[in-house]
Amino acid sequence: MGIRFLSLVPHAKQILKMQSGFTKNQLDVPKGHVAVYVGEFQRKRFVVPIFYLNHPSFQQLLSHAEEKFGFHHPHGGLTIPCKEDAFIHLTSRLQVS
Repeated sequence: MGIRFLSLVPHAKQILKMQSGFTKNQLDVPKGHVAVYVGEFQRKRFVVPIFYLNHPSFQQLLSHAEEKFGFHHPHGGLTIPCKEDAFIHLTSRLQVS
């Protein structure tokens, strides 16, 4: 399982490179952050610090996204198929630690 998480980091870099092709006005993402779309049906856009990508809990979300979408996300950005309140709860714990 640890190997699988390690394999996500290069794929996350692929997604970040895809986003870097957009202009700042299109994404409005500060340096050191990444935009993600969260939700099971209706997606909401969040901008989170890039260091979240290395946290094991966040990597579980990335793994779930990979299983559901592969690397072709419907919004052109990283889409995480989880409930919005669960995502907010997770990210609020990451901000504290």
